[in-house]
Amino acid sequence: MPVTPRHVRRPLLGLAVAGVVGGLTLTACTAPDVFVESPRPNSPTASAPASVNPQTDPAKLELPLSSLPGWTAPTALGGGTFSRGFQPDGTVTWQLFNGDNQQIANYTPAGPVAFGDPATYTKVPGVLTFRGNNYRNAPAYGTADVTDKKLEIAWTHDTGDVEAEGSYWAGAGWTGQPLMVNWPEQTKQAMGLDPAQVQDENFVEVLYPVVDGKVYRMDLATGKDTKPPIDTGFAFKGTGSVDPRGYPLLYSGMGLNENGDKTGEWRYRIFDLIQNKEVNGWSGTDPSGPARKPAGWGAFDSSALVNAASDTLMEPAENGLIYKVKLNATFDPDAKTVSVNPEFVKLKYDTGDPNARYGIEGSAAAYRNLIYAPDNDGNIICWDATTMQVVWVFPTGDDTDASIVLEDTPDGPFIYTGNEYDKRGEAGGKSGPVTFRKIDALTGKEVWKWEIDAQYNAVNGGMMATPALGFGEVSDLVFVTMARTASEKQGDLVALDSKTGQVVWQRTMGAFSWSSPLLIQGSDGHVYGIQGDSGGLLHLFDPNTGKDFSTLQLEKNIEASPAVYGNMLVVGTYAKKLYGIRIS
Repeated sequence: MPVTPRHVRRPLLGLAVAGVVGGLTLTACTAPDVFVESPRPNSPTASAPASVNPQTDPAKLELPLSSLPGWTAPTALGGGTFSRGFQPDGTVTWQLFNGDNQQIANYTPAGPVAFGDPATYTKVPGVLTFRGNNYRNAPAYGTADVTDKKLEIAWTHDTGDVEAEGSYWAGAGWTGQPLMVNWPEQTKQAMGLDPAQVQDENFVEVLYPVVDGKVYRMDLATGKDTKPPIDTGFAFKGTGSVDPRGYPLLYSGMGLNENGDKTGEWRYRIFDLIQNKEVNGWSGTDPSGPARKPAGWGAFDSSALVNAASDTLMEPAENGLIYKVKLNATFDPDAKTVSVNPEFVKLKYDTGDPNARYGIEGSAAAYRNLIYAPDNDGNIICWDATTMQVVWVFPTGDDTDASIVLEDTPDGPFIYTGNEYDKRGEAGGKSGPVTFRKIDALTGKEVWKWEIDAQYNAVNGGMMATPALGFGEVSDLVFVTMARTASEKQGDLVALDSKTGQVVWQRTMGAFSWSSPLLIQGSDGHVYGIQGDSGGLLHLFDPNTGKDFSTLQLEKNIEASPAVYGNMLVVGTYAKKLYGIRIS
C-alpha cells in the first residue's frame, strides 16, 4: 500500500478516462481478454446455499479453545500481558484495555460471544454488512429472475468528492459496498418513512456511506432519497453495518480525516436512523494503540460484525486495535427511540517485528467465537471473541487487506485469503508473486496455495477484492480477483477448485479491479457472476467458464464493491454517481 505521505489507500480514479494518482498516469487498457480453461468433470448440480445450523445461542455455539487441535494455553507474562508462538519462528504478545485506556490485568467476560450459521446473522432481509454476514459470503440477497442475461441502468444518484492526503476522492471507493435493508413495518414507522413505503412489504432502503462524507438513504426501486443525507463532513471509504436485529442503527467509521483545508478527529460513528444523525461513537486516535507507522493514523475501513445475541460489536481498526464493544442497545418502536451506551474491551497485539505496520483494513469474519482479520503487516490474526486472547497468527508475506471469506464443511471450517505486492514494492521491488491461500480455520495451518505475479508502481497489485465462494452448480469453486497481473493495467479473474487449489479457468481482463466479484442465484437454477473493473465496465459472466453473457459500461472506475437485492444491483463509481442497475 502506498505511503505518500501516510499509509492510506489511494484512489484509482476514473480509469475509463485518463487520470493521475500520485504522479502515475492511468488510462484505459484496450487489451483483449484472454481465457485459459481446464477440464472440470462432475460439476455440482445447481442449488441455493442453505442454513446448516439454526442455533444462535452463544453459550451453545461457543467452541472451547481447549478443544482446538494442538491447543496450548498462552504464556502469562504478568500484569495482563500474554504471549504465544506462531510458525515459523514468531511470537505474538497481547494486552487488553478498557474504555478508559487502562490495561486489564484479569479480564472476566460477562458471557460468551459466538456467531452462528451465516444464514442466522440477520433477523431482517437484506445485505446489512460487508458481504452480508459473519462468513462474508453473501453480498447478494434473494433470487434474481434472469432471462435476457443483461444489465441496464435503472437510476443514478449524484454524490460528491473530497481532496485529502494529496489525492482526489470521488463517488464511492474501496471497499464502499452499499447496504440494503427490507425493514420491519414498525421500524419504518419509527423512522418516519413515507406511508406508502411503510405499507409496502417489498420496500428496500439503500444506506450508502461514501467518500463525500455523507450517508445516502435511498429507495432501491427508484434511487430517490428516503431521508436527507447525513453529512459528517469527512469521508467514508469502507463499508458500514446496519444492526442485524432490525434496530434503526448504522455503524460506520471514517476513512479520511481531511477534507480540503479542514482536518477532523478520527472517529467511528454510530447513527440513529430515527433522528437521522450521529448519536455516539469513539475516537480512532487511541493512546492504547501500538506505535504504528505512520503515527496518528486512525481510520476505520472495516465493516463491523454485530452479534445480536450478546449485543456485541466487533470492529478491527487501522490504529492497530481490535474493539469489542458491548452496545447496550435498546429500541422502542412505539416510543420511536433507539439508544446505545458502548462499553469497550480493546485488544492490542504485537508480533515482535520492529518494522511492523499495524492496522486492519479488511472486515473480520467469524466462526462461532473465533474471529479472523488480515493486517497491513501481512498477518492473519485469529482471536477469541469471548476472552479476547489471540488464538493463532499466520504470516502471509505482504500487506493483506481483502476481507477473509469463511467456509464450513464436513471436514471443518476453512478461510480463504490473499495478499498484495505492496511492502515489497515499497522496498524497491517492481513485481513478484502474490499468494491466495486456503487455511484451516481452527489451527491456522495452510491447506493449499496458488500464486500469480503482480506489479507495483505507486499503486499496489495483487488481491484487493474479497473472493467469492461458489454455491449451487459452482459450489466446488472459489473466485479470485487479482489486480495488476499481466501488466500494470490488467488483472486476472480466476476460478479455483476449492478442495485442491487447481485452476479451473483463468481470465486475464483488459482492466484490473479492486472491486469484489459476487454471485447471484437465478430463478432458473443457474448461478451468475458479476465483476466490476477499473475501466468502468460491469461484467455479467458465467461462473462455469468465466465468459461474459453481457457487459455494461459505467462512467469511470468501479473501485467499490456492489451488492444485490433480488434483481437490483447498486454500486458507486468515481464519476460521483451511485448506480441502480437492473439484472434481467
